[in-house]
Amino acid sequence: MSGDPAPRGIDLPRLTQWLAARLPELEPPLRFTRVGEGQSNLTFRVDDAAGHTMVLRRPPLGEILASAHDMEREHRVLCGLASAGARVPRTLAFCDNPAVTGAPFYVMEHVDGLIVTTVETAERLSREARAAAARSLVQTLQELQTVDLDAAGLGDFKRPESLASRQLRRWTRQWHASKTEERPVIEETAELLGERMPEERESVLVHGDYRLDNAVLSEQGDVRAVLDWELCTVGDPLADVGLLVAYWNELGAAAGQTGALFREPVTAVAGFPTGAELAAAYACASGRDLAELGYWIAFAYWKVAIIVEGVYRRWLNDPGNGSGAGELQPAVPRLAGLARAALDIDPLTVTT
Repeated sequence: MSGDPAPRGIDLPRLTQWLAARLPELEPPLRFTRVGEGQSNLTFRVDDAAGHTMVLRRPPLGEILASAHDMEREHRVLCGLASAGARVPRTLAFCDNPAVTGAPFYVMEHVDGLIVTTVETAERLSREARAAAARSLVQTLQELQTVDLDAAGLGDFKRPESLASRQLRRWTRQWHASKTEERPVIEETAELLGERMPEERESVLVHGDYRLDNAVLSEQGDVRAVLDWELCTVGDPLADVGLLVAYWNELGAAAGQTGALFREPVTAVAGFPTGAELAAAYACASGRDLAELGYWIAFAYWKVAIIVEGVYRRWLNDPGNGSGAGELQPAVPRLAGLARAALDIDPLTVTT
């Protein structure tokens, strides 16, 4: 183990010293392995000589946009949600000193289970477990939307301005800061999202990136933990439903198509419902009206297009941020087109 080279973003001697001083159960040498399909914050599995395992999260390499990739905020969200009994990993330590490994980071427990990012992983679940996973995602989302923000120490996340208004401004700013070429459809869709902005009648916890591959599942399909809280905010409950449907459709899209966001059609595996069926299940379970869901599906596609452009920009600046990020740019115009189309169709029939 001691001979394994440390991946980029990991200062092995300093990190080992820092972690051993705060987590006495650890037995060096430590091995750090880059894990996950995410192209934003970097995630590493940490294994020690005694068989202990944990997870470290840090920002991407190189220059990043201001206000993005806030490790202290993400750590705080996880601490608050754990205190509320939410299905999240337990945090173990936080470091705000960039001298340790080049950036702030935090460490959390490793939650055993399946993260469904490939067809092979999906097929490790039975057909019944795949259906159960969809139901559990809906149930877990409802649980998260009932978290008492004040009791969880997250009351200051509340804002008087609506989520749609805040997010439209934020992601438009992100687009102008990270775009690598002009995309008129991004600008046009932003204008329509502004013109058609729905009234915010409820304000709840919003994950901001809620999707199948950000959940750890049991073999029976139950959600054990929800991961990747860097975009967490507060606002309209349909925001996460729109993201879940948009990502679900993308995860089921035909592999190999131009601009595919994911490598394999995971949610097309038998047993998983369609994105429309997932939305209908949420409506039935929550009792909420989905009249504005088309807006939030459109917003999701538009937002993800901008995120992908940012991932591509970071890859151009430093290829160490993601091995497949250079292949993602064709997804940007396709996702933007889906965003524009979703504004004018019935959300319960939306497909890719």
